[in-house]
Amino acid sequence: MRTLSTASNGKTDQALRRSYLYVPSSSDRMLDKSLITPSDVIIYDLEDSVPPSLHDKDSARQRLSAFLSRTPEHKLPHPERVAVRLNDITTPFFENDISEILKSPFVRTLVLPKIHSVRDLHHVSRAIRTSRARTSTRIPIRIVASVESARSAWNLGEIASWTSEYGPDAGGKLGALLFAAEDYCADTSVVRTPSRLELLYVRSQIAIAAKAFGLDAIDMVCVNYKDLNYLKDECEDGRRLGFNGKQAIHPTQVDIIHSTFVPTANEILRAAKILHQMEVAHSSQKGAFGLEMEGGGKEMIDAPMLKQAENIIRVAKVAGLEIPVVG
Repeated sequence: MRTLSTASNGKTDQALRRSYLYVPSSSDRMLDKSLITPSDVIIYDLEDSVPPSLHDKDSARQRLSAFLSRTPEHKLPHPERVAVRLNDITTPFFENDISEILKSPFVRTLVLPKIHSVRDLHHVSRAIRTSRARTSTRIPIRIVASVESARSAWNLGEIASWTSEYGPDAGGKLGALLFAAEDYCADTSVVRTPSRLELLYVRSQIAIAAKAFGLDAIDMVCVNYKDLNYLKDECEDGRRLGFNGKQAIHPTQVDIIHSTFVPTANEILRAAKILHQMEVAHSSQKGAFGLEMEGGGKEMIDAPMLKQAENIIRVAKVAGLEIPVVG
């Protein structure tokens, strides 16, 4: 079982995964357009965006497989950006999906819908092990577990702590929890409102469970893809709750997601001041100091706020944002 994270954010890699853009694998045009999207992660979808008939599912799977094999390597997104959402394990399509998709060395991430319990993850892991036994690739498959039901919300701790019985190289490694809000509402009879208050509890629980075990937390789709102001508000809300990034269903959503799931200029300046002044305080054998606040007053800065500031500067550096020199 995965142990609780004791790192400041539980993450060991430095990749930014702010946006997860869904691309229907049933459309050659959409597949080709995915080659130019700036989305941090591209989810090639075999599930909800594909009609449920056997013919359509088989056609989409073969179309995606052909796309990944025929597109010149230098034109494909980096493998770390490539994800595929499979059909869930209870469907007749899952086994063919995972067997076909893992033939490609460019697929490093699998998004698994309707993960209700660790039993579902064990099922996925066994399928990964079987499929990868036929290939020479040994880079661990990153698993994104989709939280879509009351059962999965109830079992969040067990799901987030899951590890493969075969080890990460053979059986995959859980990398993120993803919130599928509309599926969750359908399962729980929660009534969606623009305020999102009805989802505050479950979203908070997902973010907490993810961070407890060193996983990314991926926030829900903003279904109102035409209202970019509302998208901005929803992104800011998700970031405050602790999410690392957000799903997107339209390319126009990506830029706003990217610009929101990074520290603001004021946050970076404040963090830089904290790091500088804490260094001065430590040199004077002090563990805390008072930081001047905008509008007057002072706030006491000590070790927990120093950790927050270090996290902000780390993300800012990875995002390529300007970090002011404070002296």
